[in-house]
Amino acid sequence: MPDLSGTVTLVTGAGGGIGAGIAERFAAAGAAVVAHHRGGTGPAAAKAARVVDRIVEQGGRAVTARADVTDPDACAALVNVAFARFGRLDAVVACAGVQPVTPLTGLDQAGWREVVDANAAGSFATLQAAAARLRGGGGSITLIASIEGTRPAAGHAHYAASKAAVIMLARAAALEYGPSGVRVNSVSPGLVDRAGLESDWADGVARWRGRAPLGRMGEPCDVGDACVFLASPMARWITGHDLVVDGGMSAVPGW
Repeated sequence: MPDLSGTVTLVTGAGGGIGAGIAERFAAAGAAVVAHHRGGTGPAAAKAARVVDRIVEQGGRAVTARADVTDPDACAALVNVAFARFGRLDAVVACAGVQPVTPLTGLDQAGWREVVDANAAGSFATLQAAAARLRGGGGSITLIASIEGTRPAAGHAHYAASKAAVIMLARAAALEYGPSGVRVNSVSPGLVDRAGLESDWADGVARWRGRAPLGRMGEPCDVGDACVFLASPMARWITGHDLVVDGGMSAVPGW
């Protein structure tokens, strides 16, 4: 694993399964971590707190921070937490988002906006706030997209559209922020395991395992390791790239 000792990483959505895994992998690489959650006293806030506790118990440095990532001012304040607590910021991973299932025939404007705002607008506000503080000093920003940004699934039109926007946002940002030394990439996971997924969607999990070349679902650490790589000096000449982490599913023919 790359050595990120002495660096600081902000991970949004660290109260979710993938976000928690990303935060823990950065900590394992030696980075101090700001673990974001949306707020309140719900499961996401509790999970982010547990992530921080585990990192600290293992000798790392981490704090939680709450913010609504669709609010630009809240994102700016979130970025400031890294500087206030650790004195610097080197990498940002924008993982906060939602993934409801709604057929197009039952999707209304409110449902569309909820998903697009959380996934695309939230990534935009996080990116813009982070880049404002990183420009000139360099750094890495990684946006978590999805393989559904290029291969949609039924009931996920709003989700797929929002993730397609995230992929293009990363590419456009790489173009504009590159001269300032800031690298911007996206990571597109495939199906990542979570508690209850196999019982909630047994047939889908079985189909995935049967078709994926590597024969398994992903784990949050698989996505986390990709993000650590992109934030490390090993990726110093990589920007504007969408790194697909899906066990080979994108190589499976659709006919």
